[in-house]
Amino acid sequence: MAALEEEFTLSSVVLSAGPEGLLGVEQSDKTDQFLVTDSGRTVILYKVSDQKPLGSWSVKQGQIITCPAVCNFQTGEYVVVHDNKVLRIWNNEDVNLDKVFKATLSAEVYRILSVQGTEPLVLFKEGAVRGLEALLADPQQKIETVISDEEVIKWTKFFVVFRHPVLIFITEKHGNYFAYVQMFNSRILTKYTLLLGQDENSVIKSFTASVDRKFISLMSLSSDGCIYETLIPIRPADPGKNQSLVKSLLLKAVVSGNARNGVALTALDQDHVAVLGSPLAASKECLSVWNIKFQTLQTSKELPQGTSGQLWYYGEHLFMLHGKSLTVIPYKCEVSSLAGALGKLKHSQDPGTHVVSHFVNWETPQGCGLGFQNSEQSRRILRRRKIEVSLQPEVPPSKQLLSTIMKDSEKHIEVEVRKFLALKQTPDFHTVIGDTVTGLLERCKAEPSFYPRNCLMQLIQTHVLSYSLCPDLMEIALKKKDVQLLQLCLQQFPDIPESVTCACLKIFLSIGDDSLQETDVNMESVFDYSINSVHDEKMEEQTEILQNGFNPEEDKCNNCDQELNKKPQDETKESTSCPVVQKRAALLNAILHSAYSETFLLPHLKDIPAQHITLFLKYLYFLYLKCSENATMTLPGIHPPTLNQIMDWICLLLDANFTVVVMMPEAKRLLINLYKLVKSQISVYSELNKIEVSFRELQKLNQEKNNRGLYSIEVLELF
Repeated sequence: MAALEEEFTLSSVVLSAGPEGLLGVEQSDKTDQFLVTDSGRTVILYKVSDQKPLGSWSVKQGQIITCPAVCNFQTGEYVVVHDNKVLRIWNNEDVNLDKVFKATLSAEVYRILSVQGTEPLVLFKEGAVRGLEALLADPQQKIETVISDEEVIKWTKFFVVFRHPVLIFITEKHGNYFAYVQMFNSRILTKYTLLLGQDENSVIKSFTASVDRKFISLMSLSSDGCIYETLIPIRPADPGKNQSLVKSLLLKAVVSGNARNGVALTALDQDHVAVLGSPLAASKECLSVWNIKFQTLQTSKELPQGTSGQLWYYGEHLFMLHGKSLTVIPYKCEVSSLAGALGKLKHSQDPGTHVVSHFVNWETPQGCGLGFQNSEQSRRILRRRKIEVSLQPEVPPSKQLLSTIMKDSEKHIEVEVRKFLALKQTPDFHTVIGDTVTGLLERCKAEPSFYPRNCLMQLIQTHVLSYSLCPDLMEIALKKKDVQLLQLCLQQFPDIPESVTCACLKIFLSIGDDSLQETDVNMESVFDYSINSVHDEKMEEQTEILQNGFNPEEDKCNNCDQELNKKPQDETKESTSCPVVQKRAALLNAILHSAYSETFLLPHLKDIPAQHITLFLKYLYFLYLKCSENATMTLPGIHPPTLNQIMDWICLLLDANFTVVVMMPEAKRLLINLYKLVKSQISVYSELNKIEVSFRELQKLNQEKNNRGLYSIEVLELF
């Protein structure tokens, strides 16, 4: 179990911490010594076990340290940067930083990174990286620009994988985040776009990362208080191409999304992370340790004096600025078992009790007990087993994935699917994806409680699936009323039958607004029309405005009652406000974009309730009015419905349900408006026909003029 021990203050001296806290805490070449760089002019070397400083160095007045000091583990010297470009190198014997080695660089430095086993690296603010020795050989060498304009580095981490340095740094530009991975053994720099998912407005507050043989596990603490994980392959499939990575939810609501102070996240080991922040908006700050494997809170410690929102971890020590002093909290994590976590493991034995081993040697004959066995025979058996294991071929990742989906938990399956999708595509990639979806759907049918929606959504987004390959997918989503998955299928599958399209339409129209508010829906096709409401009200005050040949107030239906001819007080609101909420509008837009055959679609449209048909017609009429407001007859937004799609669906709904809708009192005004719409369209096309005749005459005149080869000025009266 993970445990936080009693904290202690590293120094009673108040450090010069700015609004954002310290510049950094870095490890020295001695395991018990650490370099602390404040936000002013000073670097202090502390010995943790003695809780006292061993040395202190400062730049002179007027200069400011801009990069945390680090230790060069190959030489035992210390390196720091002040005033963005001036690099200083010194050792323990030096007293005055003004008299130590100095090098002025040609570009501004973001961070110096140093780990055991390799030389330090210098990361510049423009994204370029240099080894320290190569940089000192020519300090004024030209530094190239790697990242784009307005792109800012937010975080970086340095690893050694298989004795090769690997650098990752994260940048941000206009709310978008990018990851750069630099492999120094092959000089490969790969750029990834970090997709934020449905919550595009979230801001990432803190990053941390751990590494294994194949992936960098990038964890981020978002402004919604949740921790997300992104798996970045160490060996990219296509290094020269900008690739996209999707994050997945790792831990939910570990800190308050409305925390007033800063929050921090750091990885402790493969299964534990430390989080610094307020669990609730009104509570005090805490340091919490979470087990990401079991998604449980292991321990926490309250910090009543507040922190700077910074956290560092080295060895078994967590460093933070608690109040005005640098505080150290020792961290221990002993090997634990599930029985111990549940409180059922006896940790003590009575005197004289014989302890039986938990492990049984199955090679022992049943009658011989556990105690006696020929040691030479056991060694031969062990060697034989090792040889057999080494000769067994490695199981391909595709077969591992197919075996995983049949027995493991949803969380573990999701991780394995993301790992498989991050690998380089093989010739059997399409087949494996199809088999994986089929296996997941078969398990869904066998186990009603099993529904790995995140895995299914990842697999759909590979663009290799279709309805004919996995017809059970939409059937299960319809039973679960999973509108997000249905919307994704409508957007990705080109061969959905008309009966399934109508089934989706029924759910989209019948689901409650409260349920929609709790659902994540792709909103790309929807534009927020509320921002134009003030403009629309001003336009209503003007009279005699013709919008693309259609004016809703223009001609009154001669056969309508005088009551209907009078404009109600709230008619303006109905025409300027969307009759459905935005998330329902996004779902209905997916229906409008879907492919269909009119012959097969009409019979199924008759099965939709009349009130839902009326609601859909009101939404389509609203879209038509919005199209009529601009000269291009298009809707704003990304991939919105087209005018042809809107008109086609109006005709389809009326053809299939006219006799039912015409008998509904609440649909009378809608039908009158649609009648006016058709009448105005006929008028518009009539005028267009007249203009077409005039243009034909104009073309004839142009042809005659070209044939004569003469210059002339002619005045044409079209009307």
